[in-house]
Amino acid sequence: MLFSLKNFPLLRQFVHFAAVGLSGTSVQYLSLWIGVTHFLISAPVASAVGYLFGSVVNYLMNYLFTFRSNKSHKETSIKFFSVVAMGWCINLLLMSILVNYLQWYYWVAQIMATGIGLLWNFSGSKWWAFSTKRI
Repeated sequence: MLFSLKNFPLLRQFVHFAAVGLSGTSVQYLSLWIGVTHFLISAPVASAVGYLFGSVVNYLMNYLFTFRSNKSHKETSIKFFSVVAMGWCINLLLMSILVNYLQWYYWVAQIMATGIGLLWNFSGSKWWAFSTKRI
């Protein structure tokens, strides 16, 4: 086989991170849909609430599966949720601008925000939150 993820450890880890992220993203998208359609909450707020719920799922799965961390939960969770907090701000800002000001359909805006958040969260998780190297 010419192409194997085993030959590209960073890409393999990113694919695992994205796969784990699907579970958290599913929680976020479900919260967005329920918030907008059933509770008439604005899309940015419903997305932000879902992001919080999804990040808890993502932390546990990334700790165990993606990064196979042996670091303490105290250290890792503080770092991870610091990264996630900035990702939450990015998500809320993008959703607010795209939906409220540019009048984008909220699902299109959410997909874009999710892609940007994925890159941010992977970078922060890989090189800081779950890193075993001292910086």
